[in-house]
Amino acid sequence: MIPAMDLHLLHSSAAFSAVQFFPRQPSPTYLGRRFFTVRSSLPFPNEKAKYHKELEAAVAVVERACSLCVEVQRSLFSDEGRIVEKSDQTPVTVADFGVQALVSLELGKLFPSIPLVAEEDSGFLRENNLVEPVVSVVSDKTSFDEESLSQADVLKAIDRGGKNAFAFGTEPATYWILDPIDGTRGFVQGRQALYVVGLCLVVEGEIVAGVMGCPNWVVDTSNKSTTDAQGYKNSSSESGIIMVAHIGCGTWTKRLNDMLDSSKKISADWTRCFVDSCCLVNKARFCIPESQTWDSIPFSVLYEARIDDDDIGDKEIRLLPTCCGSLCKYLMVASGRASIFIQRTRSQKVIRAWDHAVGVICVHEAGGKVTDWKGSEVDLAADQAERRTIYPEAGILVSNGNLHNQILEMVSSNSTVI
Repeated sequence: MIPAMDLHLLHSSAAFSAVQFFPRQPSPTYLGRRFFTVRSSLPFPNEKAKYHKELEAAVAVVERACSLCVEVQRSLFSDEGRIVEKSDQTPVTVADFGVQALVSLELGKLFPSIPLVAEEDSGFLRENNLVEPVVSVVSDKTSFDEESLSQADVLKAIDRGGKNAFAFGTEPATYWILDPIDGTRGFVQGRQALYVVGLCLVVEGEIVAGVMGCPNWVVDTSNKSTTDAQGYKNSSSESGIIMVAHIGCGTWTKRLNDMLDSSKKISADWTRCFVDSCCLVNKARFCIPESQTWDSIPFSVLYEARIDDDDIGDKEIRLLPTCCGSLCKYLMVASGRASIFIQRTRSQKVIRAWDHAVGVICVHEAGGKVTDWKGSEVDLAADQAERRTIYPEAGILVSNGNLHNQILEMVSSNSTVI
């Protein structure tokens, strides 16, 4: 049970000093997207957002975590010591551990009774003599006194979110879920790939608030095609977003770039986002994991995948260019850039909660739906002891809602695994 002092409302009222509505005509790329902007520290009035205080803290630390990632990435290719390999051959960086340490330190200070479930543990740092570089990048971003922050503090903070850090049991639990960097393969590729810092709050077994930070996301300012929007041809002033969601309050985004540039005034403009309104499979925009092919999807026998926009036929679908990690795909569905993200489970592949949890609330609050391939909601409590693993039946389906049942029916009719 979490003490009341750790889960409470923020009592000061949010100031909504400017509200603007932007009606737009549907375009071939963005179907039925609606936009309006609110100027505030958060877009939610306190009386509607029970976890306003927690979400405000989460946004602040994810913004700083994104800044940490950007700075480490700039030095990535000039300092070989910043790139190492996990035993599973997944690239991981000082930023990965630095983000986990930073988030753990800040949330541990504000909400000491709420456990953290996260990806890393400090053993890998110790084995590879990378403790000092992590302490250095964390010291630059934490609210703690730099001189008082020791290696032991940082290692303890990382392990606070690691395996075996907390035993949950069978009762509904309250905890944070963090993916320090979702899409580390993209991170080490440099500026031209998406990655996400993802953080959400689970209260009594329910995801109630979440934040995703994507420093390389190109902000859509001109109804460009999805390909152009991810082409990274824009100037850096147009890149980076923070996406937030709170149960019952919707999903919203704001630009990250002004926050990362200390010479600019931080913008408080929040734009509400919605899933697209596509109702036809052959008009939808699909995402799949970079490790899977279209042929692995059961209904690929019905539709051929195309990666271009030209003359999509009745038996073809638009497959968006692959981006690294799962959370980027959730972000794309929640923002209306994609209609469907579908992932097949593999017997040898463990699916981790942090790769999906924050994406679930962002898609739900944007009007979409997330289930396994049998139509059941994702069960975060299936891993009773640690809450680190999820077990979706056959696969994960993330959709705009309109197409969900139709996709499930096609999966069921053409699959041998469900």
